[in-house]
Amino acid sequence: MIDNFTNDDTICAISTPAGMGGIAVVRVSGREALAVVAPSRKRASLPEKNRHPAQIAPNVAPAHPTDHHHVVLTLFRTPHSFTGEDVIEISCHGSRWIQQEMVNLLIRCGCRAATGGEFTRRAFTNGRLDLSQAEAVADVIASSSRASHRIAMSQMRGDFSRELNGLREQLLHFVSLMELELDFSEEEVEFADRSHLIALAEEISRVIARLTESFSVGNAIKNGLPVAIVGETNAGKSTLLNYLLHDDRALVSDIHGTTRDVIEDTITLGGTLFRFIDTAGIRETTDRIESMGIERTFRKMSEAQIVLWVIDGTTPVNEIAPIAARIMPKIGASVEGEEAAGTTSACAQVRRIIAVVNKSDLLNSGQMAALTAALHDILPGSTPPIFISARERINLDTLQAALISAASIPECDENEVIVTNARHYRALTHAGEAIARAIDGLHTGISGDFVSQDIRECMHYLGEITGEITPTDILTTIFSHFCIGK
Repeated sequence: MIDNFTNDDTICAISTPAGMGGIAVVRVSGREALAVVAPSRKRASLPEKNRHPAQIAPNVAPAHPTDHHHVVLTLFRTPHSFTGEDVIEISCHGSRWIQQEMVNLLIRCGCRAATGGEFTRRAFTNGRLDLSQAEAVADVIASSSRASHRIAMSQMRGDFSRELNGLREQLLHFVSLMELELDFSEEEVEFADRSHLIALAEEISRVIARLTESFSVGNAIKNGLPVAIVGETNAGKSTLLNYLLHDDRALVSDIHGTTRDVIEDTITLGGTLFRFIDTAGIRETTDRIESMGIERTFRKMSEAQIVLWVIDGTTPVNEIAPIAARIMPKIGASVEGEEAAGTTSACAQVRRIIAVVNKSDLLNSGQMAALTAALHDILPGSTPPIFISARERINLDTLQAALISAASIPECDENEVIVTNARHYRALTHAGEAIARAIDGLHTGISGDFVSQDIRECMHYLGEITGEITPTDILTTIFSHFCIGK
């Protein structure tokens, strides 16, 4: 655990991905970095601190010569490095053995092997980044689409932090006026017009609400919009998944109940990252393992924002309604027609149900018309079903276009702040609740000390996001998920 160590240690780690390549980078950070790596290079002879010179060195740590000569040393002087400490990056040949020997050599010379995220944690501890910026480092590394990369870069630049700091400054001004009044309570002095404070609090509440609501979009951009592929056994779900992913991820068989667990994978369509979830076929079964898979299917349906209901086109029309009766209650009927009517469901996250009729190559126009009419009665207000043949690759481009349209992820302004982190979302939710209580208190005229307490609670949760107020165990959890060497 990171907390077992201090910033007095000089740490080292391989910073390039595991494996063999032309070049590997080993990173060293700490007050003794220069003394460990290049003791013969006098500080006085090094270039100015704002420069980051790269030098060819015959070997690292001359007191412990090795046979992997001619590395390149890049020096980043404190406080202008990533961690805020002296940092040296050693570029060496990419042999796995050379990389590990380099680390072993540095440890023998006095370094300690870094833990996950320790370099970034030092950047946070030394004031080079706040906590939300530090978390964005991991998001930049993990970004899998242009949109997720742009949001992570915006957060790493500090756009999110500046917006939060602006809110905290307004709240601090707010609470200072409230508490100043408390000091003069006997004189009944009012330092701020209540209508002005209410307007200020409501504006802050609107900003917090906007940030909180952006999480649904941000989470989909970052982790992929969840799309559950559901239906009866042998409807063609796994064949469809394999086509969409361009890979044989799911076992395809004529035997009922082949898929017994949830299979997930992601792919980008039209610039949007989709997370497809192939689920166990829904049917009555006495098989305990298959039943567990079906139960997981129901849970995944409740998490999805789009549901592809795959129907075997050869199923008699009079059996479609009974199948829907088994599936629809588990999905939640959040289709367009019901949303327009104001109907809510237990599954509010499901935004769209797309009926996909498979095996269309075996159907005639009359059968297609009958199925369309039956599905219109079951899903009033929804888009017409899409007829495909997953095996023959018929009309799958239409399905992909429908998925992109159903995603409805809005184009984000270049300067718009989007929340993608679940920790930030939880903190914003608590901050929103606290400012709502403060607004209610101002309207009802409760004592200023209670309003002040709510305002301070709101400030506390906003401070948790940037790391101004964060328990050590939370920091440890956050940074332990980072790569070693970052």
